[in-house]
Amino acid sequence: MLDITTPLNTTNNKLVKAYTINFGPQHPSAHGVLRLLLEMYGETVINADPHIGLLHRGTEKLMEYKNYMQGLPYLDRLDYVSMMAQEHCFSTAIERLSGTIVPVRSRYIRVLMLEITRILNHLMSITTHAMDVGALTPFLWAFEEREKLMEIYERVSGARMHANYIRPGGVSQDIPLGTLESLYQFIAQFSSRIDETEDLLSGNRIWQTRLIGIGSINSQKGFLWGFSGAMSRGSGSLWDLRKVNPYEIYSQIPFIIPQGSSGDCFDRYLVRMEELRSSISIISYCLNKIPSGEIKAINIKLHPSKNLMKQSMESTIQHFKSMSSGLLLPINEVYSATEAPKGEFGIYISSIGKLHPSRVKLRAPGFFHLQGAKTMVYQHLLADVVTIIGTMDIVFGEVDR
Repeated sequence: MLDITTPLNTTNNKLVKAYTINFGPQHPSAHGVLRLLLEMYGETVINADPHIGLLHRGTEKLMEYKNYMQGLPYLDRLDYVSMMAQEHCFSTAIERLSGTIVPVRSRYIRVLMLEITRILNHLMSITTHAMDVGALTPFLWAFEEREKLMEIYERVSGARMHANYIRPGGVSQDIPLGTLESLYQFIAQFSSRIDETEDLLSGNRIWQTRLIGIGSINSQKGFLWGFSGAMSRGSGSLWDLRKVNPYEIYSQIPFIIPQGSSGDCFDRYLVRMEELRSSISIISYCLNKIPSGEIKAINIKLHPSKNLMKQSMESTIQHFKSMSSGLLLPINEVYSATEAPKGEFGIYISSIGKLHPSRVKLRAPGFFHLQGAKTMVYQHLLADVVTIIGTMDIVFGEVDR
């Protein structure tokens, strides 16, 4: 701790005392409605107190008063940069509660969409972080690439952001003709775009000075704070739920988990850049292996098939009841977690045999990362706070919920 009574001028015998300033919530580098109370000693931060909740919408309570299918669109509004990743976690929780088996083709489509979402998230994270530090060009390059992927989002779901595409039992509809070819063309040229961004940033003297040694946190402290994703892997951890607890078809796909060493802002930047390349390899694998077949589970409660509906009036009645009143799931509870672009996103659902859940609790990775802000910014300069907040990759839709 710095001595806040150190004389500023021994001749006049003046004392320097700590003072408090507000960082946000209107600050353009706050990445949302974050209010950070900073206790300063000159330009040096000696304490930071994050104030959250300005965006709070009561998502968990709203979902408890809706039936299971009505609760799905709320997930798109949480991390509104990684929409389908949130949908996927909720859908897997419902599938586990209902005992639904997802068709193989649907699993491949889900992985394609999840990795597209990861690329969308990291392009936003890396380049807005770079813009906070002072580099505008990567931001313009990245948004040109994001636009191509947003078009694929729109082609498969009809929406650019709130897709409501990944649903319990599969996906809402099959991939339109020509979309896989467009995705192949995208990954064929995207590697060179990553190289261009790295050429501009990784060796840049200003970028290195602003990031290296800033906001360092070791893997042990990160574990205690509940860090996950790039925040954890940048400190040397190899924790990735796609490898540790594989879901969908990730156990079949060979891909590399990037790993940092010092846990500073520069390591976290490098990890996210390498994850972009890993996502390209995963998408390439899926494009080469994707089979034909059903895209919705043959489960009368979730997605009754057309053949069953034609053959059985009881099936039609059951479908009408399920779609109008909602699903009646057995009394049980489940926690489902997936490796979202920002880290481990989880959802706990408790079912008591009613048409709506009795308890919903979300685990947002950004909430845990923000907890470590006080430790990470301690004894750094005010300008470094912008760098550290940027490298956390925070979106307040999921933090405040």
